[in-house]
Amino acid sequence: MDGRDLVRSVRMVGSVQGMRTVRSAWRRRRADARALAPRGAERARVPGLLVSAEPGPGGGVVRFARSELCVRVAVGGAVFWAWDGAAPLPSYALPEAGPEPDPRARLEPDTNGGWQVVSERLRVVVSRHGAVELRTPGGVLLRRELPPRWWEPVEGGEARWVQRSEVPADARFFGLGGRAGGPRLREGTYGLWNTGPGGRSGPGDDPMYLTMPVQVVVSDAGTHLAFHDNSWSGRVALREGREGAGSGHDRPGTCEVRMDGGPLRCWVVAGTPARVLQGWTALTGAPALPPSWALGPQHARSGFGSEREVRRTVEGYRERGLPLSALHLDTGHYDAHQVFTVDRERFPGLPRLAKELREEGVRLVSVVDPAVRAASGNAVFDSGLEVGAEGAFVRDPQGGPVLGEVWPGECVYPDFTDPLVREWWGALYEERLALGFAGVWHDMNEPVSFSAFGDPSLPRSARHALEGRGGDHREAHNVYALAMARAGYEGLRRLRPEERPFLFSRSGWAGMQRYGGAGSGGVATGWPGLRASLALVLGLGLCGVPYSGPDVGGFDGSPSPELYLRWFQLGAYMPLFRTRAAIGAEGGEPWEFGPEVLAHAGRALEERERLRPYFVTLAQLARLTGAPYVRPLWWGASGDRELRDCEDAFLLGDALLVAPVLDEGTHRRPVRLPRGRWYDTATGRAYEGPGQVVVDAPLSRVPVLARAGAVIPVRGADGSVELEVWAPPVGRTGGGLVVRDMGDGWETAEVERYTSRLLAGRVTVERDGEEGPVPYPVRVRGLPEPAQP
Repeated sequence: MDGRDLVRSVRMVGSVQGMRTVRSAWRRRRADARALAPRGAERARVPGLLVSAEPGPGGGVVRFARSELCVRVAVGGAVFWAWDGAAPLPSYALPEAGPEPDPRARLEPDTNGGWQVVSERLRVVVSRHGAVELRTPGGVLLRRELPPRWWEPVEGGEARWVQRSEVPADARFFGLGGRAGGPRLREGTYGLWNTGPGGRSGPGDDPMYLTMPVQVVVSDAGTHLAFHDNSWSGRVALREGREGAGSGHDRPGTCEVRMDGGPLRCWVVAGTPARVLQGWTALTGAPALPPSWALGPQHARSGFGSEREVRRTVEGYRERGLPLSALHLDTGHYDAHQVFTVDRERFPGLPRLAKELREEGVRLVSVVDPAVRAASGNAVFDSGLEVGAEGAFVRDPQGGPVLGEVWPGECVYPDFTDPLVREWWGALYEERLALGFAGVWHDMNEPVSFSAFGDPSLPRSARHALEGRGGDHREAHNVYALAMARAGYEGLRRLRPEERPFLFSRSGWAGMQRYGGAGSGGVATGWPGLRASLALVLGLGLCGVPYSGPDVGGFDGSPSPELYLRWFQLGAYMPLFRTRAAIGAEGGEPWEFGPEVLAHAGRALEERERLRPYFVTLAQLARLTGAPYVRPLWWGASGDRELRDCEDAFLLGDALLVAPVLDEGTHRRPVRLPRGRWYDTATGRAYEGPGQVVVDAPLSRVPVLARAGAVIPVRGADGSVELEVWAPPVGRTGGGLVVRDMGDGWETAEVERYTSRLLAGRVTVERDGEEGPVPYPVRVRGLPEPAQP
């Protein structure tokens, strides 16, 4: 640490706490130096030559001179392969019961002395040297895993490893969790260690809050998802390929996964993008369904000073006729930032306030951080000491609790990898519910300990239960927030079994969709931060987390009126639509930016509310199929290379294409269209895709285009659901799905399918499998006339 690091630390949290931060950081480094011995001399190992093979359920085991490979196809088509005896379970990404092997898939000899497993969707070919090829049933190569390499400490310890892969030359990479520089991941190295990047984040920051070893690869050969199920710290180096010109050779794209320890095991799901996400959801669990109110507009502020400020904010929305579904309270409502302890002077009547606001249609959401102030007399700390034989908190190798520095001061951290701790922590949410809170927002849960040394995590030598297996923070860090989300979600379900929990988290890992959604964390205020907001949501959706959204306006400054408005317009089409006042800002509400911004933001809110039935449908479909609400343009046409490279627009479901304005001073912008006819929803003008068009993007709106033939559930003037139908081209049909709002409970919803047709100049809509008129009013838009060039 140099002087600048010390000054920065002191400025960040105040002089006294800043010095404690320095002391805490030194303590972490000293603990790791004492408990984690240097790796010393290492011995490199590769599989060697193939020796034998043994068929088994869904595949079998292929043995090499110095290692063995297990290959297995699961029911549903996912392929699992692992080295050195690693099994699918235990895994934090998968539900407690892993998938069953497919009895139809068998290990059989292949040409050139290798072996293969043939399944319905993939053919897995294992070479004599340990390479693993994943091919389509027709033999087209999707991915080639080269023989891996391990480095094993001579004195014993965890082996680190590298797995290099090749993909087709035209392939594009996506995923790896929430990446501000995406959604397309270009050549570079991406970290796998959940990290809060110091209060703000932008396209150049990596790693970030929510990393996952989940790659989605799209090429002409098809789409596949590869998940290296390993929670240790690591790095993924990507390089896009290049196609040879004329008679030149193609250079394949490459991926190199390096992990500092843990098992070498991988799952692969292949098919169309929709089938890939459906298979991934079947493997890792269905997304939690947010309550319907959570699909409306929400607002947060970094610090509400009192109940009066809360009421004043809500009244501001009401006076201006702006809808508001939820208000989020940050740690400012706690007593000295201590979790589960309300400041009774500034918030003396919180239950009454919550009840009155709920009657007006506004829920309160509470932030919950994992750090617990380590002070006798703090009820949460004292009760945590009584959990189990050693207490609820993460411990150092000597058995003492690990101490870190967070907002409340010196803190300890619950070990959420212990089932007893999860049960204890989940029961604490009864206090939140008793105060009237309708949901929780998990923050600072990478986990964070303020640091002057660059890595704000706990000591890597800290001990965790890891479901009884035991281990240290090197393995537990990346799944810490996931396990916390599980504790909170299961606790809320036990406490309020009749209601669907609302929970979203700043950090997490693969499989976190089972417990809730994700927020963007502290995205930097600025136009790059706006662009990063879209990248984060698209990337998380492709990794199986469909419910997420940015903090509209950014985190660390005051946006210009134009930037705020464009961010607001983007947020209105995100699953989690949350505005947030930045640190030090007075408000962050639309009226703070002048009458013009207020008028245009009001129209965006009206459109969001009009589309609420569509968002309800998308939420239900995400739970059933894994399809994200927000999808890349190539979702339905992954073979279109132009669409694979488009990063400034997205599909909202199947029906709408949203082209947000991401650059200052833009009033017209190009839009890349997938195949088919598309209508500008503002002007009704029709365009024919595939191709690129230029459309108006005035300050009052962002371009939104509807697919011809789409049947979209919307809210009518009287609040009831009606069907908005965009005319299909002559001789073609369209359609759409509708899922009614079943409230915030657990009642099973029915998926209704509708078909639109253009017959004799008239658009008709029918419900599949039903005779007679449809049960909703129908409004037809778009003209059945030739599309404009």
